[in-house]
Amino acid sequence: MSASDEGNAAAAGYAPHPYVGGRTAVLRALAAWRMRWPGAPRVIVLTGKPGSGRSRLLTGFLMMCDPGYRKQLPLDDLDPATVPPDLPAPAVPSPAGRTAAQLLWLISDHFGLNADHTDDIFTELATREEPVTIVVPDVDQAGPVRAANEPARLVQDVLKPLAATETVQLLADVPRELAAQLAGALPRGQVQVIDLDEAEWADPKGLVLHAETALTPEAGAPELPYTTDPSARRALAEAIAARADGNRLTVQLAVQSLLMQPEGFDPADASLLPGSVGEALDLHARRLGADPQTLRLLLAPLAFAEGEGLPVQLWGALANAVAGRDMSQDLADGMLLAAPFIQPVEASPDEDGDEASDGDAAADGSGAGPGADTGRTLLRLMHPGLAEEIRSALPDTRDAQTKIAMALLEAVPQQDWSKADPYIRDHLAAHTLDAGLLPQLLTDPGLFAHADPVTMRAAIEAVPLEQLGAPARTYLRTAPLLTRSQAPADLRAAFLESAFVEDGLGPYAEALHTLGFALPWRTLWSVPLVGVRAVTTGSLPPQGGNGTTPDATGGPDATTAAQAPDGTTAQVPDGATPGSAQPGGPVPASGTTAPRPVAAFIVPEGTPGSRTVPRPDGDDSEGDGRALLVHDLLRPEYVDADPAQVQLPSEQAQAAAPFGLSRGADYLRVWARASQEVVAALLSDTPFTGADLSPDGVLVVATARGVTARQILATPPPATPTVPAQRTGTADSDASDGLEGDHS
Repeated sequence: MSASDEGNAAAAGYAPHPYVGGRTAVLRALAAWRMRWPGAPRVIVLTGKPGSGRSRLLTGFLMMCDPGYRKQLPLDDLDPATVPPDLPAPAVPSPAGRTAAQLLWLISDHFGLNADHTDDIFTELATREEPVTIVVPDVDQAGPVRAANEPARLVQDVLKPLAATETVQLLADVPRELAAQLAGALPRGQVQVIDLDEAEWADPKGLVLHAETALTPEAGAPELPYTTDPSARRALAEAIAARADGNRLTVQLAVQSLLMQPEGFDPADASLLPGSVGEALDLHARRLGADPQTLRLLLAPLAFAEGEGLPVQLWGALANAVAGRDMSQDLADGMLLAAPFIQPVEASPDEDGDEASDGDAAADGSGAGPGADTGRTLLRLMHPGLAEEIRSALPDTRDAQTKIAMALLEAVPQQDWSKADPYIRDHLAAHTLDAGLLPQLLTDPGLFAHADPVTMRAAIEAVPLEQLGAPARTYLRTAPLLTRSQAPADLRAAFLESAFVEDGLGPYAEALHTLGFALPWRTLWSVPLVGVRAVTTGSLPPQGGNGTTPDATGGPDATTAAQAPDGTTAQVPDGATPGSAQPGGPVPASGTTAPRPVAAFIVPEGTPGSRTVPRPDGDDSEGDGRALLVHDLLRPEYVDADPAQVQLPSEQAQAAAPFGLSRGADYLRVWARASQEVVAALLSDTPFTGADLSPDGVLVVATARGVTARQILATPPPATPTVPAQRTGTADSDASDGLEGDHS
């Protein structure tokens, strides 16, 4: 169908769509796609320039696809060829602010797929008997960090595989620069590209109707000669639409500008009507007697804003930074100048962060406790196309971002991240990424702990791995755990503290103990042992006067580590990382006058420094490949000792211990026996293969990555992270979101 059919529809007496106000040709094509009309493509790629109206069109179409919303629309008055059949609503996973992996898990959850890896999602969809319909809007808004170019990744990793799946009927709203890439992956006949800027799909009459409706007093326009007189209003709407070259954003800006400041506007002067988004900015400034460049500099910080928008209190400082001069008077005098282009929004709890009151952090680990400041105002530009226009007109966007990043850093009180505005904590990494400065920022353990792990991870992943320092690489491997747990800052700091010790970055771990976090533990040591099947804590008896260790006879309740049962079966995840102690170089036990606390590991036979597990008397069977390795409990050193001499705690000592241990497949909880309150919660990105808690509160944990010891600290109980329901199989390391629970 072509644009000429718009007139045919009007001639037939059909009413325009009440929300879209036209677009009959496109709506007919989409309705044929929805009903799988013979000859209709299986995949439609909707595209166009910023401001072409893709989002509004898709919203109007989805209104007619939703069984509940259809009842509110005058469907009988519309062109029947534009109304899709009454079917169950399609899946509409929103990519706005999400990564490609997050979007895949949304699709998996929607259809109830039994997928353990992202690749399994496409396989599961391909085996379904009935086709599925998926609509993906606003691909240009994908990703938590704008400079990370998540839309391109989403097209490559999600939309192209979905489009290639024969059981999937796909409609996607894609930026023009990515539309050809998606469409080119399919044979002709299976895909159709609808470019709203092409003449075939143009809607000049709908654009006039859009302008005319916005000019009516019923839509909020003031009573003016060209808003109250229908003929004058129509003439002005036709003039605005003719100048806008088919761009709905240009029409919207033109109408908002003249209605907000009608003085100085002559409807008969076509030179006062914009032909593009950029002209709308400049004409508005000149009509108000201002310099257009001043308006653009005022709006520049909002054009670079991340997340939901920029806190109003940061606007002035960032405008000064971008302009390179004091803009305070321009800002004070320019509110009317900037008003048509700005949209205030109330910050959501997630955007406000979780630092307002650590003591009030939500018990479920969401990080949005009662102390969160959820009422502050954020500002953003009223359309992404407007932000793109302002950024593209700057002579050096990287320089502008550098100035913004420096201004944000200067706004952190005493460089204390706990006192920083949530916007700075969560989005500084995004600004420095766009400025090319992110690797230099990634050396501050306090920022790692306070920043939103979803945005921080997305920013770091956009940097080539070889450009990252050791702390950033540690953060990157820990980030899936941080996003999955949805932990508040104190618990994020605890997970990072252990990760730094595991990677041999002790000073970074120690720094986290000096920054005011209520850490539940202090990581004592970590060793990168592979194949540990169980761990236990105990002690070696004092050395005798001749420097030898006497046989351990033990008390009536004592047992030895050699008698300890095997642990759970390990599942091997990503490769282990270096630790601070290595097998193969046992350190002789120094002379002591008290029992030496140790940990014993069941390891594969032949592990350097280990000793074969003794067999019971009369057992001549072959060994099961197990051996024991002894390590000091409190220090990073192995102990050259006979495992048979290791004494386990008595039942009386265990009962009198201040802490108890509860264990799941990949989580542990340490609780105070007196109050039954959880004092430490530990999650792992791979199942535990062994865990034990000594009577004096040292937690020794083994995973496929190695063994780590943590001293539980007697502090008020921190918030416990949410432990999501576990899926079977190995965790999918490339599917992290922080929004959909366990899909990390």
